[in-house]
Amino acid sequence: MGIQPVIIPTPEEVAAAKLKVQYQDHLFHFAVAGVSGSGKSSLINAFRGLRNKDVGAAPTGIVETTSTVDRYPDPNPRNPFVWYDIPGAGTLQQSDWLYFNSQGLFVFDCIIVLFDARFTTTDIAILKNCQRFQIPTYIVRSKADTHIRNIMRDMGYESSSDDRARRTELYNAAREQYIKETRVTVQRNLQEADLPDQKVYIVCNTTVLSTVKDRTLASKTIDELDLMRDLLEEARSRRCIPQRILQ
Repeated sequence: MGIQPVIIPTPEEVAAAKLKVQYQDHLFHFAVAGVSGSGKSSLINAFRGLRNKDVGAAPTGIVETTSTVDRYPDPNPRNPFVWYDIPGAGTLQQSDWLYFNSQGLFVFDCIIVLFDARFTTTDIAILKNCQRFQIPTYIVRSKADTHIRNIMRDMGYESSSDDRARRTELYNAAREQYIKETRVTVQRNLQEADLPDQKVYIVCNTTVLSTVKDRTLASKTIDELDLMRDLLEEARSRRCIPQRILQ
């Protein structure tokens, strides 16, 4: 990555960045950032209680569909939130450490660092800059259901022949392995980057959606409920959101 200069935005740059994202003092602004293909748009839709094909949902696709910072107000009138879909690093011709400033991430109230397969140097760069600007961060690993299924297949699962008991046994073993490996990997990467340890939330977008939209707790829930509670508490404490939203 080379030597990373400390670049502090000027007051004029901060004002311009706030104007660009339509920052409003009475709202809480969540940015979802990370490398391309990590599922940012789908997660934002789930946070807003929308399926990917619903009207007003953030566009999703196999390739990166976001080239500008896109703004999505929360459709729930009780939630004074705005969710932002940040272009995926790796799709832009700029260094990891320039990504933070060029996207104006320094103006957001909270940043969700989302990753899928690997925790990357871009994720570390975002976290380091957030630490510098004292912006709260949440590390989230997406697509838990897909990763667990892949581990099950590696363990020998055959959907056409294995019975329910074997499927349950393999699912539980794969889930435990996936959770453990994810937490250990993120902890090691944070230590190597001289960053403080913090929780990594392991989620599936469909489970986030059912938690938000249907207010039901799926049997395969991992960290989805904890993530939603912690994000809402962050917004409540920093913007005095009424306690009833958390209920």
